Amino acid sequence: MKKSTIKILILISICLIVFNNCKTSKERISISDDEKTSFNKTEGDTITISSDVTEYEIIIIEPGFNFWLQSTARPEGFYSQTYLENRNQIYVSEWNRRVLKPQRYNPNLYELEINYQPNINYGYDVNYKLYNYFIYFQRKYNQRLGPFMPRI
Repeated sequence: MKKSTIKILILISICLIVFNNCKTSKERISISDDEKTSFNKTEGDTITISSDVTEYEIIIIEPGFNFWLQSTARPEGFYSQTYLENRNQIYVSEWNRRVLKPQRYNPNLYELEINYQPNINYGYDVNYKLYNYFIYFQRKYNQRLGPFMPRI
């Protein structure tokens, strides 16, 4: 009787250890004072992202984004266009998935689908600003659109 009790206790202990180790840990994102300032802005910011090469345009109406882009984001040229395109494809896919599930995700955050095609060259400026909007959005609203932390 004692041997079976000990085996059960050991099995339970192992299960608890495995369960605790399988939990995903939430990494804390450190937010600078400049970021906090941009997140707390309430007056409208409108940024139009367009490319002379293509006929595509993105309009972002988000208070504080322009300030954040100028004060916090990595400068233009820091990332390659390929890097930005790859990340944007991941972010857009998840964003659009959430737009289509308003019962699960806040429809006030995910209002409209983004039509971003991987076979179209949108140019560096469009990809740079779109990528940075996704980083800003994730950090401000504590969202995760990809498998990696939204870092600056």
